[in-house]
Amino acid sequence: MYKKVLVALENSAADETILRHIEPLLQLLHSEVLLVHVADGFAARNFDQLKLAESTEMKGDRTYLETVANQLRDSGITTETQLLLGDPATQIIKLAHDCHADLIAMSTHGHRLLGDMIYGSTVDKVRHTVDIPVLLLKAPKS
Repeated sequence: MYKKVLVALENSAADETILRHIEPLLQLLHSEVLLVHVADGFAARNFDQLKLAESTEMKGDRTYLETVANQLRDSGITTETQLLLGDPATQIIKLAHDCHADLIAMSTHGHRLLGDMIYGSTVDKVRHTVDIPVLLLKAPKS
């Protein structure tokens, strides 16, 4: 059913919500997982154009992905990681297509008022664009 699951992580406490729910599903279905985080700070968005060095934030994101991946691997789940740069929605959509994901799993915070009205949320862009199932779980307010 779900052979390849893309799990989008934020490198925040909200990730625990999606990981807690997706891990048993991955184990039950013997699915492979691709953990992805999209760095979207100034250095990440201008990395190639300005030939910038990897920022401290990007290095921390890479370490975070590997830490989570190792926890899943310890549970017997085949896990890969990918750190992408730029607009989160665009990068998640492209990666889901490129890796032939069967499911995208991500957490959501609900509305952020003005920012969502002007720019839209990553979750909305992803779920309205892809042709595969998207599992969304609302993260508790911190």
